[in-house]
Order: sequence, then C-alpha cells, then structure tokens
Amino acid sequence: MGNKIQLIDRVRLGFAVSVAKSVTFLVRSLRLGAASVLPGSIARRIEPRLLQLLSQQVKKGVILIAGTNGKTTTSLLLKTILENKGYRIAHNSTGANLENGLMTALLESTNLVGTLNVDYAILEVDENIVPKVLTPLQPQIILCLNLFRDQLDRYGEVDTISKRWTKVISTLPPETVVIPNADDPTLSHLGQQLPQKVLFFGLNEPEHYLEAIPHAVDSIYCPKCGHSLDYKGVYLSHLGDFTCPKCGFSKSQPNLESSEWPQILVGLYNKYNTLAAVTAAKELGVDEATIKDTINNFQAAFGRAEDLVINGKKVRILLSKNPVGTNETIRVVTQSADKTTLLVLNDRTPDGTDVSWIWDVDTEKLVERGGTLVVSGDRVYDMALRLRYSQKSPESTLNLIVQEDLRQAIATALEHTPENETLHILPTYSAMLEVREVLTGRKIL
Repeated sequence: MGNKIQLIDRVRLGFAVSVAKSVTFLVRSLRLGAASVLPGSIARRIEPRLLQLLSQQVKKGVILIAGTNGKTTTSLLLKTILENKGYRIAHNSTGANLENGLMTALLESTNLVGTLNVDYAILEVDENIVPKVLTPLQPQIILCLNLFRDQLDRYGEVDTISKRWTKVISTLPPETVVIPNADDPTLSHLGQQLPQKVLFFGLNEPEHYLEAIPHAVDSIYCPKCGHSLDYKGVYLSHLGDFTCPKCGFSKSQPNLESSEWPQILVGLYNKYNTLAAVTAAKELGVDEATIKDTINNFQAAFGRAEDLVINGKKVRILLSKNPVGTNETIRVVTQSADKTTLLVLNDRTPDGTDVSWIWDVDTEKLVERGGTLVVSGDRVYDMALRLRYSQKSPESTLNLIVQEDLRQAIATALEHTPENETLHILPTYSAMLEVREVLTGRKIL
C-alpha cells in the first residue's frame, strides 16, 4: 500500500482532483445536493485510472464491504472502531456505492494535487460491481455480508453474483483476507473455495431461530451439488445452521462466539453487521475493549434504525428495500408495543423498478396485530393492496390509511402516534431519503 505514482500520472491526477473539488464546491454552494457522485464521474473522464491511482495511496489498506443488506451500517461501525484507535479513514458515508461514488469518497480525502493521506479506505460496494472494482482497489480485506434477491430488474439471481465474486476474488493476492457470512450457504461455499485467508462470521445462538422458514427465502439448495439443504434452524431468510445430506457440505465454523459479543441497534440482522465489523477489526489488531466500547456507544447511520424526535414524538426509520430486509424490520415492529407504522414504497432506480417483491414479504404479521398502518409513496396503491390481501378476516382491527402525499402521510402517522409510543417508518431507499428530508429539512444525496 501507499505506492508511489509516476510523474505523468501525478499531473493528470492532480488536474482531475482540482476539477472534482471545484464541482463539489459549486454543487454544495448552490445546495444542489451532497455531491456524492458527480465529482467522481467528471474526474474519471479526465483520468480513467482514478480509482487505482487513489486507492494505491492508502497507507494500510482498502477494506471492501459487499452484500445485499447491511453495508452502510457495517462500514460505519468498522470506521468508528478504527477512528477510535486514531486511524484516518476515507469512507463513502453517503452510501453512494457504485464506481463514481467510490471515487468521490476517495477524492474527498485528497489535497488539491491528488495526494491521499489516510490509513484505511472503507468502501461499501454494490454487489453487482464487485468484479469491476476488485482489481483497481486491490483490497486488503473483503467483507461478504449476505446475498439476497434484490432488484431483480437489474441483478438477477444470487448464484450468478456469487460465481462472479468467486472467480475474481480467487485471482487476488494470497495475503488478501476474505470474511464471508458462514450462515449464508452461498457465501459459506464461496469462502471454502478460496485460496486466500478466510475468516467466517455467523451466529451460534439457537434460541434466536425463527419458528418457520419465511416466504422470502432465496438459497435453500446446496451451492455445491444442488440438493435441498437440511436446516437445524434459520435466523433470517436462508441464513442459519445447515448441512447437505447428499454431498456433506455444511456451514463453516465462525471465528467468533457470537453470544460473547453485544450488538449495535435493534434487530437480529444488526448482530450480523456487528460480527462482520468485529471480525475485521480483530484481524486489524484492534483490542476488544475498544471494539466493545464502540459497539455500546454506536449511533445509527441515516435511515438504518435511526431514531429521531419530531414534535416531541419518537420516530424510528427502518430502511426496507427488499423481502428479507422488510421481514426483519417488520419483526422489529411487531416485537414492540407501538401500534402506528408508516410504509413508503417507491419504484425509482435506487429502489428497483420491479415492486413485485412486496408479495414475498410477510405483511400478514404486521396486519394481524392491528393498529394503524399509513401507506404512501410512488406505488402507494400496490402496498395498500398487499396489506388488504394480508387481512384474514373482515373483523380485523386494522386502521389502514392511504395517503399519496408523503408530507401529509408523515403528518397523519404522527397524529395517530400516542405520546408514549414510537412511530416506525419503513421506507424503500429513495423514500427514506425523502422521509428524512421532510423530517429534518436536510437532503442527504
């Protein structure tokens, strides 16, 4: 790491950086957004090798975090742990995880001539572009969180993605450290095939098994031979303790005893995020006291179990962008005593234009408990229909309110929330950005 750059590359890089920083200044000065993507896009046109030239200046190494769910929370936790040890970190904190967003994040930490002075770069990366960026980034550590069906209009099935990951990761240097989720059959198998150093994370707490396998299950077949897997139990979706009765493939052994570690935020999915970050931090030599202290004082990333107080009432935003994630946020809601929930469904490019995934969500559990459900978003009527179909009897105590205007929907949901309860908001990605802008008056992207 920290390789020297040739003079001609330095000159071109310096020009690209100066242009990018000028664009950032203009965009933010005119309040057109957070400039989390455009500067990288423009700088890349000037210097196509921008990602490589910047990442090779990182002193101690690049840490890449990929997966369908949990990237932003995991990367923020790991960043906070390392910062608490005094390290300087570059991080795509806005969640812009495509190539231009990665470049913009690194550009943020450079000086005017393109010198990057950071110890680590923690980059959350969209699962579909992992094969494109591994070679220029040459990461020291790769965290593979999970693979679920997400935005099928863009990505396809999880086995296709995992095969591409395996092919490219296996070409990286042997000193690369790969940290996959042992409870995900696809990623457990991926880790077992790699020549690099592999450390697994996962749960070993059977008391948290689900009562039954949920509808939104993606990978219950053996990634090695295709036979149906036998599950001793599942924690969420297809993540659990499994074996293949045909070929003997089974869950890899996690490197940490999960019960010995606290977790950040609410929801079992955040225990996975915690364990992933902890495994990476320990590999980097961080002491347990610093790690546990960081976990106990962790603040949520925007929209990810983020708590706000609006007009004296508590509001919790739980990003819900695919079947697995939404089932888990519904589990959080139904385990509380709070009876008002706002669901916001959009179908824009960041969300995925195919919203048929809502029929794989166990909305029946949310409807059965009654209370007030307010629905809004671009596809408000699709969500309202899904909830109506979830009602098992006409005598249901559910109060379903359909409100097209998001600002009015938020106001209505707050009105129905008692002073001593919390309003849970379950939005898709673009909807989450809109919800936060309404609630806080500030744009994120």
